[in-house]
Amino acid sequence: MDNAAQTMLDNLKKNTGKSLEKWIEEVKTLKFEKHGQIMKYLKEEKGLTHGFANLVALKTLATDAGSHEDQDELINNQYKGKEHFRPIYDKLIVAISKFGNDIEIAPKIANVSLRRKKQFALLHPVTKTRFEIGINLKGQEPSGKLLPSGNAMCTHKINLTGIDDIDQEVFDWVRKAYQNAG
Repeated sequence: MDNAAQTMLDNLKKNTGKSLEKWIEEVKTLKFEKHGQIMKYLKEEKGLTHGFANLVALKTLATDAGSHEDQDELINNQYKGKEHFRPIYDKLIVAISKFGNDIEIAPKIANVSLRRKKQFALLHPVTKTRFEIGINLKGQEPSGKLLPSGNAMCTHKINLTGIDDIDQEVFDWVRKAYQNAG
């Protein structure tokens, strides 16, 4: 576990009086199935900050990368029934990895988070017909392929339906988000 994660766990106990394990036990008794349900409960009923509520929700549902042994399995599972989108993911990862050697690729259950000091993009095969790149570009006016996201995880999105949709504009927006996250 890295220092930041350990500090978060230490602060959770210090600030709330309960360890992560105790929070997980409590939340599991409530039988919530969705991340948002857990977040709402912890923030509104228990007064946890967004960061602590998110940590407990991710660990309770085991949807964070650290809860899975095999990162490749997480990615492969995202593309079950959506195999035609895997080449989009592969092409994006190869190109984005060349932006710098400080990119953390963090597979989750439904998407892959790309981070520097903070998250700058999410790669997400949303449906069988739409692949979405979530992008964090606070204050940026939507333009061209860059659309408002309507999602708390990212400020913008780019929708792709096939590998031919990946062009210089797509890479320029992702690179801008990468640069802003540094």
